[in-house]
Amino acid sequence: MSEVLARALAAAFLSGDWTRPGLVASGATVVGRRPRWLGRLATQALELYPRPPHDRPRELARVLQQLPAAEKAHGVVPLAQPVAPARMLGNRWHLPPLDDAGDLGRFLGLTWSELGWFADPRRLARATSEIRLQHYRVSHRVAASGAIRVLEAPKLELRTMQRRLLDEVVGAIPPHDAARGFRPGGSVRSYAAPHAGRPVVVRLDLESFFASVSVGRVYGVFRTAGYPEPVAHLLAGLTTTVLPRSAWAAVPRPADDALLEAHWRLGRRLAAPHLPQGAPTSPALANLAAFRLDVRLTALARSWGGRYTRYADDLTFSGDRGWGTGTSRLLDAIDDVVRDEGFRLNPRKTGVMPRAGRQVLGGLVVNERPRVARAEVDVLRAVLHNCRRHGAASQNRDGHPAFGEHLRGRIAWVAQHDHHRGARLLEAWRAIDFSEAGAGP
Repeated sequence: MSEVLARALAAAFLSGDWTRPGLVASGATVVGRRPRWLGRLATQALELYPRPPHDRPRELARVLQQLPAAEKAHGVVPLAQPVAPARMLGNRWHLPPLDDAGDLGRFLGLTWSELGWFADPRRLARATSEIRLQHYRVSHRVAASGAIRVLEAPKLELRTMQRRLLDEVVGAIPPHDAARGFRPGGSVRSYAAPHAGRPVVVRLDLESFFASVSVGRVYGVFRTAGYPEPVAHLLAGLTTTVLPRSAWAAVPRPADDALLEAHWRLGRRLAAPHLPQGAPTSPALANLAAFRLDVRLTALARSWGGRYTRYADDLTFSGDRGWGTGTSRLLDAIDDVVRDEGFRLNPRKTGVMPRAGRQVLGGLVVNERPRVARAEVDVLRAVLHNCRRHGAASQNRDGHPAFGEHLRGRIAWVAQHDHHRGARLLEAWRAIDFSEAGAGP
């Protein structure tokens, strides 16, 4: 049976009565008669699908093509190409019901042609160098490690659509509890707190986290949410991209030769459909795509008597003193799980922190409880003191246009983790005159 015939029969089957006589009658409209193999095909399909898989027309077509009865349909050409009426069969998180492309287009305010243009199912953006034909603005920056980070920011219209998808669809799907970033109630503190006061803390980093999340994983997220195959494909297209060859050619190589191999891997990932670092939907979708990773690493940590949390691409484990002699075996086990789930650890950012030294997670010291490092607080206190003595402009060395609010934000970060220190810093801030040129809020 050809792929074309299988798709036509799948659509016809889903359009009619889901019984053997109904499937045979529907199939006859496609082949123009009722051959014996069509009855056997209907019987075998009903054995696998007691209920019609209205959310999986493509899967049904692939299954029909592989059934034993399909062998007798060799060379049969379909006389008609019906369209399968897809619909959601489950909606456990009460998401907006989107049964087909028409529903998705109405939800986003797009015509069918506009939907195809933004979803770019053929990934035509990969080959074009015309910026006006691309949906993302590409830039790059050098990270503190010397690695090159490629940022792909969606243009206004696509960004508006992605924000709506984030607010009403993606953000309503709960990630694993271990994921503590980019979710309601998540924070650096909730990521770091479970590891406070632990004898051993291990921090690891996932290499090119967003770029490692393929379009297939994103499609799987939307299918798990209950959306039919056609809708899930379009949603995956709207939230992933491929980096144009011309854009990659403009990205410089890292100066450190030790980073070249990882840079090459980044280029390979960006050349395939992936989550763009810069899209509003990417952090939440990355959390959902890493659900199985979080499940397995949580179980691994518990089997070692430890704890596990993740903040974006930062993985943290903590345990008892007994880990001191077995940490290398734990790291090997973590690496096996990470690779099996399609990700890769960055060995340059793996750190084993015993309690005898300073344990830092997300900028917080967790040796006893999550708090901002004393040295950072002392520097901020000194800046506030000098602002009062010498004027705020004298301390605005980086030229912040709203220097007062910049300092207020730094104070809020301290106060979030240490109320008393934050209150004292805020009192000093209120005594400063920020009205002078270049230092106002």
